[in-house]
Amino acid sequence: MSQDNTIDYFLKTAWQTVANKYNVIASQHGFTQAAGYILINIHRDGTPVSQIANSTGVKTTSLSRVLNNLEGLGFIYRETSDTDKRSVKVYLTDLGREKRKIAKDVVREFNDFLNNSFSEKERALMTKMLVKISELATNYSPVFQIEP
Repeated sequence: MSQDNTIDYFLKTAWQTVANKYNVIASQHGFTQAAGYILINIHRDGTPVSQIANSTGVKTTSLSRVLNNLEGLGFIYRETSDTDKRSVKVYLTDLGREKRKIAKDVVREFNDFLNNSFSEKERALMTKMLVKISELATNYSPVFQIEP
């Protein structure tokens, strides 16, 4: 089987193309695709770091790096809870709210572009297939085991 005939090849290249497009657009506004995704997941009343990690699927080491970068850019600030020192909430600054709006607008516009490029039937089939791939990947147990 050739690499460019596998389902995961097409999934990876499609997502990489989308992520690269988002990065090009985000860089024009002074941030990255990952930073924009995190900004979108920070709510008006602040969001616990643990919730950002859960909702974005970003690993804690990467999240910490992105949050430090966003704080350095003046997009966010963090506050530790008075009652639980382990609990930290992230808040958007005025500049962060501006960048969050840009990120949301970019996502909406790009998704409108994609949605308008597919028929309703194509969109429904693609969604169904992607959900199925997710479920299959979650439930997959490899038969082939590598010996130590």
